[in-house]
Amino acid sequence: MPYFITSTILFVLGLVIIYWVHNQYHLDIVVTPKPPPAEGAPLVSICIPARNEENNIRRCVESALGQDYPNIEVIVLDDRSTDATLTQLTEIASRDSRLIPIHGSDLPVGWAGKPHALFQASAVARGAWLCFVDADTFLKPQAISSVYAKALETEADLFTIMNEQILGSFWEKVVMPLVMTALSVGFSPRKVNDPSRRDAIANGQFILIKRSVYDLIGGHEKVKDQIVEDKAISEQVKWNGHRLIIADGMQVASTRMYTSLATMWEGWTKNIYLGLRGHPALLLLGAFAALLALIAALFLPAWPLLGLNWYFKGGGWLALGVIIESILVWGYLITIRAKMASKMKISGWYALTTPLGAGVFAAMMLTSAWKVLSGQGVTWRGRNYRPK
Repeated sequence: MPYFITSTILFVLGLVIIYWVHNQYHLDIVVTPKPPPAEGAPLVSICIPARNEENNIRRCVESALGQDYPNIEVIVLDDRSTDATLTQLTEIASRDSRLIPIHGSDLPVGWAGKPHALFQASAVARGAWLCFVDADTFLKPQAISSVYAKALETEADLFTIMNEQILGSFWEKVVMPLVMTALSVGFSPRKVNDPSRRDAIANGQFILIKRSVYDLIGGHEKVKDQIVEDKAISEQVKWNGHRLIIADGMQVASTRMYTSLATMWEGWTKNIYLGLRGHPALLLLGAFAALLALIAALFLPAWPLLGLNWYFKGGGWLALGVIIESILVWGYLITIRAKMASKMKISGWYALTTPLGAGVFAAMMLTSAWKVLSGQGVTWRGRNYRPK
């Protein structure tokens, strides 16, 4: 009986936690394709930082130049790339004068790489709106028109979108959906969009901000030492009384963040580390998330097997009840994860890899937490950043 009671408690908790975790991602504002403005469209400066992006930069820049919005310039800051990034930019610029390639200067003391790159790009930009786009992000032709229209509609000073994530490799499809779910728990879009709350976050893959507001908050110079500069910029915007909006932009932009387990590990442990550093409450939330991930990775697969073992050892109807409870929790989880997989345009069968993905996610969380507690730094894009 104690085993059955324990299983029943876990059964109820499991259903409640699964439901709660998967009902935090409320992107109530959705960007849908819109036609370009009829007249009087202000200049939008699309600013793209690029460091060794030869595999992405052509597609990224050509998608930016292919906008139906009538008044754009595209500024690409080549951050001292050692590959063919600059060669490709020079070739594209020779065909389209709207592209302005800039040679990045050496990284000054006290600056992180991406804030410095965007600081240099924004110094050249002439637009009334600045649009920061990552080099691994690809815009649909209606992207700027659609986001600009929604920014006006919501009276946003900074408008950022969650892009469609392009998932190619096995490990991307296993891990990325779980990471995106975890992010929705840590940063609720509804709280971010509520001007009465301090919750603030932005997606650096696509940020549209009024130039006047950007200058008022001090631009990227204000957050010059922040590797996660998008969150830092969003905080400066919102905490200084300006309007911050995060929206679903999957119909107008897509991103290929990582292409392998190694690049995902480097990128996400960096992001998680920087999110947890200096925030005790988030560190506790991270520990809770790691615990849930470990339970999903280790206990969930073992639960029905334990019940089955007990049944064959004479557990009778109590053991059968444990088996049924475990299967119901499994079925509920797999159903929800299959729906998430479908939204991310991958096969629903990847829901069955949830324990594997949860194990990798737990390892990333624990690694980042250890870096925080031990005072270690992180390495990103060949640069090492250590806490002050």
